[in-house]
Amino acid sequence: MKVPLVAFSCLVFACLPLASDADPRAASTRKMAALLSRIYSEQDWKTDPSKAAERVAYYRRLLTLPLPREKECQARLDLSEHLLVAGESAAAAVELEKLLALPNVADAPHLLLREAEEMLAMAYLRAGEQQNCLTNHNAESCVYPLRGGGVHSDKNGAAAAVAQYTKILQRDPGDLGSRWLLNIAYMALGQHPSGVPAKWLIPATVLPDEYDIGAFTDVAASAGVDVNGHAGGSVAEDFDGDGLFDLVVSSSGPRDPLHYFHNNGDGTFSDQTLAAGLEGITGGLNVIHADYNNDGYPDLLVLRGGWWGAHGNYPPSLLRNNGPNPAGQITFTDVTEEAGLLSPHPTQTAAWADFDGDGWLDLYLAHESTRDDPAPSALYRNNHDGTFTDIAANAGVAAMGFVKGVAWGDYNNDGRPDLYLSRKGLPNVLLRNDGPDAAHGWKFTDVTAAAGVGEPIHSFATWFFDYDNDGWPDLLVAGYYTETLADIPAFHLGLPNKAETPRLYRNNRDGTFRDVTKAVGLNRVILAMGAGFGDLDNDGWPDCYFGTGAPEYQTLLPNRMFRNAEGKGFQDVTTSGRFGQLQKGHAISFADFDRDGNQDVFEVLGGAFPGDTYRSTLLHNPGHTNRWLGLKLEGRQSNRSAVGARVRVDVAGPSGRRSIYQTVGYGSSFGDSPLELHVGVGDATAVEKIGIRWPAGETQVIAGIAAGRTYRIQEGSQPVPLSVKLFRFRQGSEDHHH
Repeated sequence: MKVPLVAFSCLVFACLPLASDADPRAASTRKMAALLSRIYSEQDWKTDPSKAAERVAYYRRLLTLPLPREKECQARLDLSEHLLVAGESAAAAVELEKLLALPNVADAPHLLLREAEEMLAMAYLRAGEQQNCLTNHNAESCVYPLRGGGVHSDKNGAAAAVAQYTKILQRDPGDLGSRWLLNIAYMALGQHPSGVPAKWLIPATVLPDEYDIGAFTDVAASAGVDVNGHAGGSVAEDFDGDGLFDLVVSSSGPRDPLHYFHNNGDGTFSDQTLAAGLEGITGGLNVIHADYNNDGYPDLLVLRGGWWGAHGNYPPSLLRNNGPNPAGQITFTDVTEEAGLLSPHPTQTAAWADFDGDGWLDLYLAHESTRDDPAPSALYRNNHDGTFTDIAANAGVAAMGFVKGVAWGDYNNDGRPDLYLSRKGLPNVLLRNDGPDAAHGWKFTDVTAAAGVGEPIHSFATWFFDYDNDGWPDLLVAGYYTETLADIPAFHLGLPNKAETPRLYRNNRDGTFRDVTKAVGLNRVILAMGAGFGDLDNDGWPDCYFGTGAPEYQTLLPNRMFRNAEGKGFQDVTTSGRFGQLQKGHAISFADFDRDGNQDVFEVLGGAFPGDTYRSTLLHNPGHTNRWLGLKLEGRQSNRSAVGARVRVDVAGPSGRRSIYQTVGYGSSFGDSPLELHVGVGDATAVEKIGIRWPAGETQVIAGIAAGRTYRIQEGSQPVPLSVKLFRFRQGSEDHHH
């Protein structure tokens, strides 16, 4: 169900009248909103991936005309496909039933009939999901393995899917993709494994439960953040300085609104999007944040057009956080044009870092460049006045191809952030930051081959983190490729497959890395889109969460969570933690939203197709006995939010002495967590000292810190304890109207 793309020319801003007194938006924000609306309206409905409804109307009109039988079959199949893409699953099933009931349909081409039968099975299953997991949503909806509230109450869709997939498998017993979906349909009926014919059974144990992390509970509905949207981005951060983590959620549909949710400190969030001046700031497959102007308030960057080719020529939006007004309400202003970032090319990934060490954050903005639609990536150097200058071409980091992930990290511990790019269909690239250069202004050297980090060839989200706490940043790259969707059940069943796996590269401390993916147990087929890391149980070892899927509805794959077992291996805790959401997983943010000392997990769910929406989840951490420490760093000579600061926490306890390492702001290339560090310290009874290597180059050592508290540490000053408000989420999925 792929929609062809055509070329599309870039657009420029139109002049608009100033905002009225009743409109909280700045004139530049209204200008961007109008531009985004116009770009969408001028896209060709015949090829724009987001305009399936218009294509449905076309094929309905076409089928009112007398057509030769073969053309009628093809037109009805096309109509059914676009109905399914548009979200009209039940209507798609009706049209496919009509198609398969046509006289002499058996004379139609074999591939057409096969596609119709498979599409009908998917239409039944998708209709059941929409009725049970969306309309009658609860906290257990679509969580693998389906049980409890995840079992469908309206069984019509799943039952019809079982019958249709059974028919397909009777004809082709080796169809592993249909076999996987048959098992999902039986789960939806509450008849797995007992009702599944033995020859087609895929046991739920193909996802091994390797450690009991404790069941996390989805509280998104009661908290008021269960956004029903498409694939998108998320940022968890304290945007107004009240000590509580708020949420910003984007959705990739070109007319989907951006949401700003304020944390009320009572288990609920308020949608303050309109009051924050964000009406009309639509779309965004990803959103990241940083304090680019050093005013103490985190700003936003919305990234648009990813995967859409020539239809993705939408600009990003740099949204300046203006801080609280006299009423205590924060507002944002779109300053994209003013800042010099108006770059209308498809992208979904970018990352902030002070690459030149001048105390101001710079930006690498990656584009999805192809031969037919070239779009060089940009390295925007901060001019210290609210504007940026693109130096990518001179620095040799512009022509980078189809980039899917961006990560900054100081892999060689020389104090300069280096740049890693995850690319589609090309070897990935590690660019060592070599500093000022007389000829080019700044020099980056491609050290990929020497470092040994070019794979996987098909990859997505990526990040640097110190998974083994040895003081040297390691590198994770999520794999993203299957030859067919059958590769995934084939992997779980121990059968040959061509699916891509992640790579975990351990830093050898000499400029090279070693691939330890197999040694630590991450050589698994995951098909990760969104991804992120945090510390689920406060043991001081970073855990990894992968949001799974692909645009096709058939990619009903559980999200995967892996616990880091003391840097020696990763344990699959998907089942015990109830993390295995089957709907498409995207941006992931780890944050202690209720300030109880345990990180919760927010995830944006939903697919690329117009009809593939789902509700975001907020998974509340059940709590663990280990201790923690919060560190909110503030630069003076360094950038204000201390992005790039390297932190070492030395602790002692029953398990002995050890050091825990984290870096501010260098998270995943898909989904943003707070810049405030959450440091699990395990069973430590004492925090002996903290060492901070600030981005400006100075090292600061601090003693007298106690676990179980959050501290603000200004560069060069002593820590100050912060008072944060603890509250409790309401458990369950009761609705919260906001």
